[in-house]
Amino acid sequence: MWRKRRKGGLPAELQFDTLISEKTQIEGLLEFSGGVHLDGKVIGNVSALPTDNASTLVRVSRQGEVRGNIYAPNVIINGRVYGDVYASNYVELAENACINGNVYYRFIEMAVGAEVNGSLVHQEEVVAEGGGDLKDRLIETESASFTEA
Repeated sequence: MWRKRRKGGLPAELQFDTLISEKTQIEGLLEFSGGVHLDGKVIGNVSALPTDNASTLVRVSRQGEVRGNIYAPNVIINGRVYGDVYASNYVELAENACINGNVYYRFIEMAVGAEVNGSLVHQEEVVAEGGGDLKDRLIETESASFTEA
């Protein structure tokens, strides 16, 4: 009945600073700060700015679609993603999520009906303290995990 969120779960207060409506299509890199809610279509990568903190969030709604990679600390997907998802903290895959790519995560929650056509790759502490771009740190971690195996 009452579920306890794991240590790395989503922040209590979710705030979406940016809304991409259902009738909107964006082509190119989408860089954002805070939270972004996608009801429309993005053709290109969706990337949190490197200065953002652990409460940064991307949410792809049921009608939303991303044709590119997603780089953010927290990601909620209930739509379609054609690319890899790099979440340094938390990923939630809702029942209508369809991902054609790999999912890199620290904590994950997956509903019955969610579909991943790729690999689920667990990452330990992905984001180390200090400077640098989230995307670069995630890619470095991904490369290190494959070379160690």
